[in-house]
Amino acid sequence: MLNKLSLLAAASVVGLALTTPSLAETSEAQLEYSVPSTLATETLLLDSVQLGNKLIAVGEFGHILTSTDRGETWTQAKVPSRATLTSISFFDENHGLAVGHDMKILRTEDGGASWELVYSDPESEMPLLGVIYASADHAIVVGAFSSMLESRDGGKTWEPRLLSPDSEDDYHLNDLFKGPSGAIYIPAEFGNVYRSTDNGETFEALQTPYEGSFWGGMALANDAILVWGMRGNAYLSEDRGKSWIKAVTNTDRSISGGIQLEDGRIVLTGLSGLVLVSSDGGKTFTETVREDRNSFAQVAPGPDAQTVWLLGDPGIRRQKLD
Repeated sequence: MLNKLSLLAAASVVGLALTTPSLAETSEAQLEYSVPSTLATETLLLDSVQLGNKLIAVGEFGHILTSTDRGETWTQAKVPSRATLTSISFFDENHGLAVGHDMKILRTEDGGASWELVYSDPESEMPLLGVIYASADHAIVVGAFSSMLESRDGGKTWEPRLLSPDSEDDYHLNDLFKGPSGAIYIPAEFGNVYRSTDNGETFEALQTPYEGSFWGGMALANDAILVWGMRGNAYLSEDRGKSWIKAVTNTDRSISGGIQLEDGRIVLTGLSGLVLVSSDGGKTFTETVREDRNSFAQVAPGPDAQTVWLLGDPGIRRQKLD
């Protein structure tokens, strides 16, 4: 259980539920809350989001951690779930969503101080892996075996939907991110990247030169798209997915997460202590391998320009950049 993709091993190959599991009859007494722990920063963490100087991270056991001093100290939120949380997204500084195993979806309206469980389907044994706001009202989540749900009321209620009406794909949808002009991208298996240019209403498959799994991606400051995945593979598109250039990563370690810093540098991380840094817009990377050989799922900005936080198997670790 080192990153989002490895968590899929526990998922069963089952169909997408056609009815929405109701939480209406779930009382406060029936909810299982995450257990407060002084070791929460030392357990598996899988994703984070930056809101100004605030960082919010999610991970194992339903942990949601908040830092208001750029990662130096963290506070654990009270969360009505103990399922592993894999992804988090905010529309603004107040409204956010977190998703994870058992198709859990959590919602906050106060910047992550408190959370409400709004969707759950433990019988599916299906992990959700990505979440994004297409607009203030329209939110989309994706996960294993092409599972997808959407909300039309800001995340309060959810309904299953298809990736596309004519799609027969059963691929894991590993992430969601917004690109140039508000297009939405989904990195997936077998070299597939899906794109929506109509605010998430429909998705089309993009052709890439890679046949392996893409684990994540992001839009860069220059409107290029960078996606990454297994065995050190990362691909860059400067024309919104029409063509792709293979980045020179100089590694065969799998890449699982990344950010672009304010100074333009791109920092990626992954398995077995991998840290990659690019100063040329993602075309080439310099590899560093941490001595601890820990595996990490995501990168968060640190307290200064030469520091980032790595989030993963050992929790949160400081990484100095050369």
